[in-house]
Amino acid sequence: MNVIVEREKGLLELEGRIADLRKHSADQPVDLSNEITALEDKYAQILREIFGSLTPWQRVNMARHPKRPIGSDYLAALDVFDELHGDRHFRDDLAVIAGFAKLRGRRVMVMAQEKGRDFKDKVRRNFGSASPEGYRKVKRLTQLAGHLGLPIVTFIDTSGADPGISSEEHAQAEAIASALATMADVPTPIVATVIGEGGSGGALALGLADRVIMLEHSVYSVASPEGAAAILWGESAKADEAAARLRLTSDDLRDFGIVDEVIPEPIGGAHRDAQGTISSVLDAVDAALEGLRHTPIPLLLDRRYAKFRRIGNV
Repeated sequence: MNVIVEREKGLLELEGRIADLRKHSADQPVDLSNEITALEDKYAQILREIFGSLTPWQRVNMARHPKRPIGSDYLAALDVFDELHGDRHFRDDLAVIAGFAKLRGRRVMVMAQEKGRDFKDKVRRNFGSASPEGYRKVKRLTQLAGHLGLPIVTFIDTSGADPGISSEEHAQAEAIASALATMADVPTPIVATVIGEGGSGGALALGLADRVIMLEHSVYSVASPEGAAAILWGESAKADEAAARLRLTSDDLRDFGIVDEVIPEPIGGAHRDAQGTISSVLDAVDAALEGLRHTPIPLLLDRRYAKFRRIGNV
């Protein structure tokens, strides 16, 4: 069970009482503004107490919140989006949605990892875990963007690449490596944003960018806390300890120089103001693209190379 969802259950009754008072106030000639204001103040105080200081494991759960905005929500907020399908080798992978788009009037190529919203859609999207075909689609459209001179925008939200036997048989590791190599050399600006969960090479395959942005309560890590706990201690129940040791929060990653910008979220998480959060992210992406627009391509590629070579240096 998601620990953030459990914490939020205590707020539901208070939310209901506030809604009931507002309804009664509108239906009756009784001034209930003082009572409503008092409850709203109490509600805001509880929100601050619950969400004001989250542990790394709680942030992981925030990144996995079932109501958190997902890739398709960001695509729906673009000015225009025309989806492109398939890897031109085998099939279309629904865990990656990509195509031509306009962002704040700017023509771009956009790629988003998509977890799905309801259970049926999650199954269709393989819970956001892309197969080799998904990463070959990323590679194909990265090359197309370079050919057309379109900036690339990516949205990262996956627990990791698909670990199934079929994906291994179809050369999962090679597909991810090839996508990374293509992004390293493509002669156009790239801006990547971690909007939820950034897990392992499956996330990095869309993250080799000139500018990397991250939402406050998203996470970005070499492995999931459960996977790391299973490897280190032989039991996934120590996921909370693993989360702390992985240093996967936005604050940690900004300090390491892996992430360039952290976008604040509403108190209680992005899902409490989904449209506002999405707008803030798109504004930040547009500003990043504008900042890269006049950089000569040779210099852009040199800086991109140096940026990732620095990672891990002490």
